[in-house]
Amino acid sequence: MYSEIASNKRKTFYIFIFFMLVVGVMAWLVSGYLGSTYITPYVLIGCLVYAVITYYSGAKMATAVNGAKQIEKNDNPRLWRIVENLAITDGLPMPKVYIMDDPAPNAFATGRDPNHAIVCATTGLLDMMDDKELQGVMAHELGHVKNYDIRVSMYAFALVAVIAVLADVIMYTFWFRDNDNNNNGIFMIIGIVAAIIAPIVAGMIQMAISRKREYLADADGVLSTRYPEGLASALEKIGKTGSATQKQNTATAHLFFASPLKKRTLTGLFSTHPPIEDRVARIRNMGTKA
Repeated sequence: MYSEIASNKRKTFYIFIFFMLVVGVMAWLVSGYLGSTYITPYVLIGCLVYAVITYYSGAKMATAVNGAKQIEKNDNPRLWRIVENLAITDGLPMPKVYIMDDPAPNAFATGRDPNHAIVCATTGLLDMMDDKELQGVMAHELGHVKNYDIRVSMYAFALVAVIAVLADVIMYTFWFRDNDNNNNGIFMIIGIVAAIIAPIVAGMIQMAISRKREYLADADGVLSTRYPEGLASALEKIGKTGSATQKQNTATAHLFFASPLKKRTLTGLFSTHPPIEDRVARIRNMGTKA
């Protein structure tokens, strides 16, 4: 577990460096096209500021875009007690608890570290799962908190959001500005290609946040509850009913317990989640070995 925590801290740094490189290249293309070299440093400074803001407010952004609302113990004692008991078992601070009004059975965790963590369950998850199954799902989410997956996921969320905005800016800049020389034409072609490719690369970065972390969080959930069948049963129910939420947000899809995206969309190709059948098989195998 400690090696995974150290790995995820390093991964956060690598994502940040890659983020700045991609942004720098896109800003340079716009600068070359407009003939204004001062644009690039300003864009990079702006992105640094954005990264700092994201570090401190990314969790709030993630809950806001998904329409999740914070609750207290009296609002849903069942969910609150399950999370509280699991936090004590794992030796973690009590995270903030949120509920997302959505019929799809799903959940997610976010935040910059265990001291500033958020766990969220959908109303569909609360309605569908019994206590053991709900405990398994929330133990999985607290596994992400414990392993610092939430910090990596937060930076991936920022990466996708900024690159998508820059891609739009590049497209509008090149589309509506007159191309008055050959040099500009070259920058225009390269810029348009970059604007098309960049969001795809960002999606692949989300995918690289990795399916491995989902398997690890499943294992942590089993260790915390000592009851593999609870998590396995929850996954089987989700596999039968589907986990696609009403709000389709690709930037935060990697945060969720199961993919919240519709499988028939192109975004489904960039799922960070392994097949549910594989997760169930691994969990049941852990139970057999125990």
